[in-house]
Amino acid sequence: MAKFEITMPKMGESVIEATITKWLKEEGDQVEEDDSICELATDKVDSEIPSPVEGKLVKRLFEEGETVEVGKAIAVMEIEGEEEEEDQAEESEPETTTEQEQTDTESTDSKEKQEEEPKQESKKSQADFSESERFYSPLVKNIAREENISLEELESIKGSGKDNRVTKQDVLAYLDKRNEGKLSKSEPSKTAKASSETTKAQTGTPSSGVKVKQPEVTAGAGDEIVEMDRMRKLIADHMVSSKHISPHVTSYHEVDMTNIANWRNKHKKQFQEKENAKLTFTPIITEAAVKALKDFPGVNSSVDGHNIIYRKNINIGMATALPNGNLIVPVIKNADHKNLVGLTKDVNDLAERARQNKLQPDEIQGGTFTITNLGSFGNITGSPIINQPQVAILAIGAIKKRPVVIETENGDMVGIRHMMIISLAYDHRVVDGAMGGQYLAKLAEYLENFDTNRNI
Repeated sequence: MAKFEITMPKMGESVIEATITKWLKEEGDQVEEDDSICELATDKVDSEIPSPVEGKLVKRLFEEGETVEVGKAIAVMEIEGEEEEEDQAEESEPETTTEQEQTDTESTDSKEKQEEEPKQESKKSQADFSESERFYSPLVKNIAREENISLEELESIKGSGKDNRVTKQDVLAYLDKRNEGKLSKSEPSKTAKASSETTKAQTGTPSSGVKVKQPEVTAGAGDEIVEMDRMRKLIADHMVSSKHISPHVTSYHEVDMTNIANWRNKHKKQFQEKENAKLTFTPIITEAAVKALKDFPGVNSSVDGHNIIYRKNINIGMATALPNGNLIVPVIKNADHKNLVGLTKDVNDLAERARQNKLQPDEIQGGTFTITNLGSFGNITGSPIINQPQVAILAIGAIKKRPVVIETENGDMVGIRHMMIISLAYDHRVVDGAMGGQYLAKLAEYLENFDTNRNI
């Protein structure tokens, strides 16, 4: 029988490692080709590793909760075939150990045992990182736990990542300084504290001595307590962070969707037959939203301290509800380069693969503007939370038939129209009421003046 190593796959250009959250196969299990052997998690998306071969899982090289770099072996399979001669020679070669090596090994084992107990005790006393108002990726938290970095120390580290997030490199650099004696293990340096205050000021996190604390909550008789899953924790942290960073303002606008509704009803069957895709309102509204972003590039921007970054690309994030109740935002890259057919296929494909947990990490990164469809749940409107580091998010309400006053050349009249309310939540640091309101008005103009003679 031959041995085959299953390695951590590349999960996107910006993803260099992932955490094994759950093993789906035990050592000794027979595995079919394409069977999932474990579940993985990055700070962006969860996925599974399928086995590329058929055989028996003989060794799992990492435990659940451990983070593994891309390309590293995570498991060993036993498959049909013969071992290569070099491997057989290495395995058959008798192990010879000198007395000195035996002494060194015993000494090392003794030291490891002595160090293991205090490490276990220190892990018990580590701070709960969920108490922090800053966002930390699972990888950063794992390193902090392994290296016994307290919450106070972690808060003091200046982040070099996007939105001043603390990266793996930031933590390792901090550890190097601490190990060299340049930093006290329990007391972060004044420089680190100062940089932490600067980071808080840039991100909008309160930097005063008063820390906002959650109220104490007690469970009553019969209450059920369920811990948030990993994705829900990330969503919670991201939403709280966004509210701290951006002063939110929401504007609303009513849109007459009658022309679009009639055009869609007329062409949706033909579209399905020709393009093998379902024509919904979402790509039509997305197309108009992209046009309006070109008119108001300030809504398609980000904030870096006191600098505004006007994005060249228009990458539309589409908030998608998952079957488990969580939320994910796949991104349509370069949406301004695509026609209605292309947008429709992207919307349908990304939404379907999101619900099947088959998105790649790169497909949920790089968004510059987000659209959330509240109407799919029957809601007429809402005030969404900005998806950082963007400065605005558009919410689409349900399209409802209502009696509306219609202005005509012969005077006003009342008619039944398909009406929809759209809302825009925006970051008031860079988008004021005028720009937010004008963007919605322009979007409504594009939708209401939709060309009903348009061919597919």
